[in-house]
Amino acid sequence: MNFWEYLGSRHQQLLTDACQHAGAVFQCMVLATALGVLIAVATYRSEWAGNLATLTTATILTIPSLAMIGLLVPVVGLGVPPTVVSLTLYGLLPVVRNAIVGLRGVDPALTDAARGIGMSRLTRLVRVELPLAWPPILTGIRVSTQMLMGIAAIAAYASGPGLGNEIFRGLASLGSKNALNQVLAGTLGIIVLALLFDAAYVLIGRLTIPRGIRV
Repeated sequence: MNFWEYLGSRHQQLLTDACQHAGAVFQCMVLATALGVLIAVATYRSEWAGNLATLTTATILTIPSLAMIGLLVPVVGLGVPPTVVSLTLYGLLPVVRNAIVGLRGVDPALTDAARGIGMSRLTRLVRVELPLAWPPILTGIRVSTQMLMGIAAIAAYASGPGLGNEIFRGLASLGSKNALNQVLAGTLGIIVLALLFDAAYVLIGRLTIPRGIRV
């Protein structure tokens, strides 16, 4: 059968895999964003601490994804756990780096003014610094999401959810009549999801970033 016939016959399973893929990436990005911003908040005031945080998360990103998942399987088992842990760790670098850059780029005059009207350090962080650092943070989230869309496909190696299962099934049966259709369906599905997520981030940016500070 041709590609379109294959999509018609497998659309339900492909939709399920796509939803699982999107759900895994979304949940891991929420975790990576929360953890990444916390790391940035804890380290951005110190040059060496910020550099250490960036270097550590960059080192994690150099570990091959297949090796990372393979190392996690004996520790957390198969399925969702190694997927969540590995994707969260891989998603940290752009968020941490951009959050540190954004927080360090806040005009000191603004924080001094906030201090002058009696704001505590936590209040200044929440109401002044983080909102001003939001544009670069959102850019980091967008970059991380695009990376994780592709990396999440490797989760199928450890029985993880998502469109990677379709790709791995095709690769395991190369030479069969539907092998190419399986690989192509999984790959195109990931590309479509990546584009949809990026469009959503563009919309979020337009709704949350004032026109005067958009980058």
